[in-house]
Amino acid sequence: MNEGAIDPKSFLASLFDAAVAAADPSRVIERYLPPVPKGRTIVVGAGKGVAQLARALEAVWPGPLEGTVVTRYGYGTPCSHIEVLEASHPVPDLNGLAASARLFKRVRDLTPDDLVVALVCGGGSALLPAPPQGFDLSDEIALNEQLLKSGAPISVMNPIRRRFSIIKGGRLAAAAYPAKVVSLVVSDIPGDMLWDVASGPTIPAGEGDINLATTLEAYRIVLPERTRDHIINCAHTPSPDDARFRENETHLVASARLSLEAAAETAREHGVDAVILSDEVEGEARDAGLFHAALALEASRRDRPFRKPVVLLSGGETTVTVRSPGKGGRNTEFLLSLAIKIAGFDNIHAIAADTDGIDGTEDNAGAFADSTTVSRLRQAGIDPRDALTRNDTWTAFNALGDLFVPGPTGTNVNDFRAIVIL
Repeated sequence: MNEGAIDPKSFLASLFDAAVAAADPSRVIERYLPPVPKGRTIVVGAGKGVAQLARALEAVWPGPLEGTVVTRYGYGTPCSHIEVLEASHPVPDLNGLAASARLFKRVRDLTPDDLVVALVCGGGSALLPAPPQGFDLSDEIALNEQLLKSGAPISVMNPIRRRFSIIKGGRLAAAAYPAKVVSLVVSDIPGDMLWDVASGPTIPAGEGDINLATTLEAYRIVLPERTRDHIINCAHTPSPDDARFRENETHLVASARLSLEAAAETAREHGVDAVILSDEVEGEARDAGLFHAALALEASRRDRPFRKPVVLLSGGETTVTVRSPGKGGRNTEFLLSLAIKIAGFDNIHAIAADTDGIDGTEDNAGAFADSTTVSRLRQAGIDPRDALTRNDTWTAFNALGDLFVPGPTGTNVNDFRAIVIL
């Protein structure tokens, strides 16, 4: 196949669409429904795609239900019986604090005949602030800001968040006891460690004696002494062996792995072979960009380790260590790093985008890049290496008109990356 046989941008966008469709809650949620209880059905939840999950649940639930979920501003979807609240992401705010209190109120005074259905997806950690006794919202905001700047992966951030919370780490499920809690999870976590999705408000992590002092030092996470002491010395989060969780269930309803498999099938329908590299890519976004570029270049030059035409797919969640106050996100950072490496190779095209529709704090999910990205940036008066150094990658791709802006997708299975070599 030659490059003219397909339009690279349209092809890559279709792969993203296939990945998102595979995580569409309306298509997947029904198979995981528990039986209708004798008593009440209470729905609680949090995350950037939770309103769509709630609406999908309402459409297929065969009995009465009520409840509250909280999502990011602008991500709400009207529901008939489930209250949808909105709050700030990625930094918590007062509306998130009120939402946490509202969820606790929903699960108060339940009985063994009642059922709690917890809808959990990525973004819930910021949307459910609930600082420990003796602290307030400003303390949790400061903690989140430091974590976001640190470049730490989600598997490092969320144990810290759980220690500084009265709702995370299974504590919301503990408050619902003796009602049974069934958690339906859309995973944005590499490896699908479900207790890390939204920091696990209904799923205990069982972290034991994890040494968070070493973690804070390793990632240079500087916190006020009171906050640091609480995180290091506070009582452990609830154990999975706690009797209050014995009857609970947890189900993975969508994940990056399933979405990548759907994208691979779509590529093959277009006559392009597909290789899934991993759904667990972590680390610095710019480093991941270099590694993916190296594989693409090897395929382009030598037809190894994969023969072209081929599309390389990967998922997971990279990080960005913020060094300068530029505009950007992990996907545009990944792409600019990759673009610098593949400059001049006309048969390589790429997309990187967050499946929830938002990369960083702007309105784009990610962007497109190819062999001309670097030369076009220079023509626009932008030094690509300087933009990368200043974490100003959104500005760079915006200047080229290469941002990818699908809008909120209603789901979140983390980052999607596709590199096609024609």
